[in-house]
Amino acid sequence: MTKKVRVIIVDDSKTGRAFIAAALRRDPDIEITGMAADPLEARDLIIKDQPDVITLDIEMPNMNGLQFLEKIMRMRPIPVVMVSSLTARGAETSIEALQLGAFDCFPKPASFAGIDAYAGLVPLVKAAAGSISGRTSSKNSILNNKTSQRRVVSPEVIAIGASTGGVEALGAILPRLPSTFPPVMITQHMPPLFTASLATRLNQMCDITLQEAEDGVPLENGHAYIAPGGTRHLHLKKMGGRLFTSLDEGDPVSGHRPSVDELFRSVAQCSGASSVGVILTGMGRDGAEGLLEMRSAGAYTLGQSAASCVVYGMPKAAVEVGAVERMVPLSSMAEMLISYCKSENGGFV
Repeated sequence: MTKKVRVIIVDDSKTGRAFIAAALRRDPDIEITGMAADPLEARDLIIKDQPDVITLDIEMPNMNGLQFLEKIMRMRPIPVVMVSSLTARGAETSIEALQLGAFDCFPKPASFAGIDAYAGLVPLVKAAAGSISGRTSSKNSILNNKTSQRRVVSPEVIAIGASTGGVEALGAILPRLPSTFPPVMITQHMPPLFTASLATRLNQMCDITLQEAEDGVPLENGHAYIAPGGTRHLHLKKMGGRLFTSLDEGDPVSGHRPSVDELFRSVAQCSGASSVGVILTGMGRDGAEGLLEMRSAGAYTLGQSAASCVVYGMPKAAVEVGAVERMVPLSSMAEMLISYCKSENGGFV
């Protein structure tokens, strides 16, 4: 018999608690062990029920969700899925929550949306319950012995794809890149508004310049471009020998818009062997086929190691299809990229 995922719901709205509970109860593998209207009430429930996962509203009385999350992560780490309003302020707070250690954030639907609008919370809660705790570094793993002899080619663009756990991963990689680094294009699965807040926060931490991608911007060294969350795919385009960003409002691909597969495929077509592809932590398979196209085109491809992933889903899928040349722990990813991208004279492109 499969052990049920035990969940405590923390939300100051009675309606919000009811909708979340109703959505989660549709899955027979989930058990609601308690509900609380504020963190003080939740604290006693956590001690009593020992849940596997907590859903936590950000805006609450007595103690806001961020303060409570910080206490949880410090005193008794439990996977926490934040439930946040889809506003600019909510997005900014959600990014802070992810940096504090929240598993993921779920955008709170409008009050009139109904139970079906909460359906996406179910896989997040189940994935949180199965997430890897106590993540550690591990040695680099070369999946193709020929890669150890690979010649440094000074790539013209780095493409990165991530989902659940990606905020933490990007925060570990990007601040360590020098201001002269080749341009970086990023697709991170996020709702609308969230990626602008993510770019702003990362920009404060980095020597490179972070921005939410706009259409038709020429790529520059020392810049990183993040696909707008939930709205458009980010593509690489080449015109007159120069590289540009391109945004496409096409249908979701691999279940996502923006899609990592879409970014990787465009990079494979435009830059081929003059590119590097990196697939980071995340649920599902988005990015696996696109990374394989990059590798087939001659690009150098890296995957985040299982031991350092919040969710070893996307990198695992990429390994399974033969898209990854080297698995790298998160703690070593920035140094691996810097080492590979240096030209023979010690500089970058």
